[in-house]
Amino acid sequence: MFSIFVLALISESVWETLKMVWQQGRISIDRIGAMVVSLVICIDVEMDILNLLGINTSWPFVGIMLTAILISRGSNFIHDLIVKLGQPKSN
Repeated sequence: MFSIFVLALISESVWETLKMVWQQGRISIDRIGAMVVSLVICIDVEMDILNLLGINTSWPFVGIMLTAILISRGSNFIHDLIVKLGQPKSN
């Protein structure tokens, strides 16, 4: 049941972030830039929020991509997300 809650929360958060790429009929270069930087960092350090929460994926890169999109929102957003999810499992 926890996994369903986590996936629903992450899915909504990722979608809301992706919607920010297109605002008022224009592409937000700042939003895309933040996502690219976050993606490079998450790939380099293999940061995967799903893995940290004990949710296994068939395609390991999916968790890394979702993590990068979430991280691109900034530290306040991630803090609020962690509070909603509870303390992630340590590896």
